[in-house]
Amino acid sequence: MAKFVDQNAFGIIGIGRFGLALANELLDSGKHVIALDKDESRLQPLKNKMRDLYRIDSLTKEALGETGIGDCAAAVVCIGKDLESNLLATLNLIELGIPRVISKAISDDHGLLLKKLGAEVVYPEVDMGTRLAWSLTTKNALDFLALNDNFSIVELELSHEFDGKSLKELNFRNRFGLNVITVIRDGKADADIRPDTVLCGGAIIVVAGNNEKLHAFQEFNAKHA
Repeated sequence: MAKFVDQNAFGIIGIGRFGLALANELLDSGKHVIALDKDESRLQPLKNKMRDLYRIDSLTKEALGETGIGDCAAAVVCIGKDLESNLLATLNLIELGIPRVISKAISDDHGLLLKKLGAEVVYPEVDMGTRLAWSLTTKNALDFLALNDNFSIVELELSHEFDGKSLKELNFRNRFGLNVITVIRDGKADADIRPDTVLCGGAIIVVAGNNEKLHAFQEFNAKHA
C-alpha cells in the first residue's frame, strides 16, 4: 500500500527567524503547516494563524511521527547551531518516508553530512548575502536564484534597447549565452518562448545561465536603461 502524502502540507522543525519566516510564507500561500520546536515561546507568534503547533523535546522517529509530520509532502529542518539535533531530525524525517527533506546548514562540512543522509541543503545566510550583493551591484535586477555555484536564474526589467525586437532578430541565445524562461508584460507571464517572441522595454524577463554571462547581460542592459 502506497504511503499517504498530503501535497498541501509542509513540516517545519525549529521556529527561529528562518523557520518563522518560512512558516508565515507558506501559511500566506494557503498551505497546511506543522510546526515543531522545543521552546514553546517560539511557537507563540503562530498560535493565531495555525493549529498544528507542537512543543517537542525528543526528535526520535516515533516522537516526530506522532505529530503527523510524516504525511507532509516536504519537511524543513531549520535548527541551526545545534548540529546534533539538526542531523538527528533530518535522519528521522527521512526515515519517516517524507518525499522531500530540506535542512539548514551552517557550513560546507555540515552540508556535506546532510547530503550524505539524503537531504536537500540550504544555506540561508549565504543565500541571502548573495541575493543582497546582486541587488546592490546590479542595476534593474529584481530577483535572483542561485542553482549552483556557476548557474543562476535572474529576473530583471528590460531596457528600451530591446523594444520591438524578437529573440531571433537579437540572436539572443548565441549573443548572450542565456536562455529566456519567461517574459512578463502587464502582469501576465508568457512562458511559451519562441524565436519570434518580441521583447519590449519595461517588460520583465527571466533568464537562466552561467553567472559570468548573466553579469555581462545585466551590464549591457543597464548601459541602455
